[in-house]
Amino acid sequence: MRRFWRIFRLLALLSIVIAAIAVVLVIRGDPGTHVHMMIATALGVGLSVLLGSALMTLSFLSSSRGHDDEAATRLRDEEKE
Repeated sequence: MRRFWRIFRLLALLSIVIAAIAVVLVIRGDPGTHVHMMIATALGVGLSVLLGSALMTLSFLSSSRGHDDEAATRLRDEEKE
């Protein structure tokens, strides 16, 4: 669990940086953008990146701990029958 949180903190920082880049790109495209649009862009992009990266991290950590091996063994046993 400690490994997940360490990786998750780095990914949270990454999502903040990507959200800031997205807001800058929106402002550059239309200088008259309202603050609500900037907040929505930051939250939408930031949370989407954070969710995607957290799910990928969980799948990699699950695979590295061997949790997927048990499911693969059951699938092979069912295919033999």
